[in-house]
Amino acid sequence: MADDVPTLSSERDHARKVYRAMLEARHLEAKLASLYKAGKIVGGVYLGKGQEALSASLGACLEWGRDIFAPLIRDQGGRTAFGEPILDCTRTYLGSAAGPMRGRDGNIHRGRPTEGLLAMISHLGTSVSVVSGMLLARRLQGTLDGVVGATSIGDGGTSTGSFHEGLNAAAVERLPLVVAVANNQFAYSTPTDRQFACADLLDRAAGYGVEGREVDGTDFLECVRTMAGAVQRARQGGGPQMVVARLLRLSGHGEHDDASYVPEDVRAGRFGRDCMEVAHQQMIESGYADEAEIAGWRSEIVDRVQEALATATREHGPNPWDERWEARATNLLTVVD
Repeated sequence: MADDVPTLSSERDHARKVYRAMLEARHLEAKLASLYKAGKIVGGVYLGKGQEALSASLGACLEWGRDIFAPLIRDQGGRTAFGEPILDCTRTYLGSAAGPMRGRDGNIHRGRPTEGLLAMISHLGTSVSVVSGMLLARRLQGTLDGVVGATSIGDGGTSTGSFHEGLNAAAVERLPLVVAVANNQFAYSTPTDRQFACADLLDRAAGYGVEGREVDGTDFLECVRTMAGAVQRARQGGGPQMVVARLLRLSGHGEHDDASYVPEDVRAGRFGRDCMEVAHQQMIESGYADEAEIAGWRSEIVDRVQEALATATREHGPNPWDERWEARATNLLTVVD
């Protein structure tokens, strides 16, 4: 590992945490995709297949109830690693009134802001501004010390105005913001050569005075180490960090999309590798886990996912006559006079 990349006290324990979150996210989303195809889920299902190593590596570095995490639609790995209860996911997708959104919002617009998990924002790029604003508010309150705010964005989202405005503000204020960019080569069906003219998305970090790193998003241990270093530098006062991961979305934009626009040579290329398969191999080769342990984890995850789905299926949806529909203020951040 490079000397300038901070290490965790135990990479083995951290890598095991990340890998288990990846396993759970992959199995959970496979079940959700099956339910969608069976007509059991209303709305879209967007899979993080192929992006779990990047996402889970970020979420695993953050502390539930202390840090801020604004995930995107392909961040189930990060949500799981951060600490989101699996029932929050199944209840939201199946419309249970017991879920965090009480069955009243879309499948991916769920969160627990009081614990630091923000609901996904459909206006891509906006989460960069929102997290930067929350970090600045904590600074004004005197509660920012040791806190990190993180968010994810895709290659297409880096072309939005909000992304640039938020990143610029974070750089000027030297906020502890970490931005994970999944360069999955297609913004829906638009290839990167029709999205931006710079040589690499990493150039955008330098343009705003932000420290940046590039990573192979299919390489599990590279993601683990690079993201750990970025979060640690932000937490220790190093200012905003941007990690750009090259990878390929291994599914369509959503389960409604067959991704037929992706050329076969791209699928067969290096970044078409499945990060789950690479992670399995690296966990074994590094001695961080053995086949028996991994099999045990898979079995536990299968049971846990099935139980969460069964629970959400039994629960009732929202009753409009019992709901309180007015807006209610929540004291998430006290206004500073």
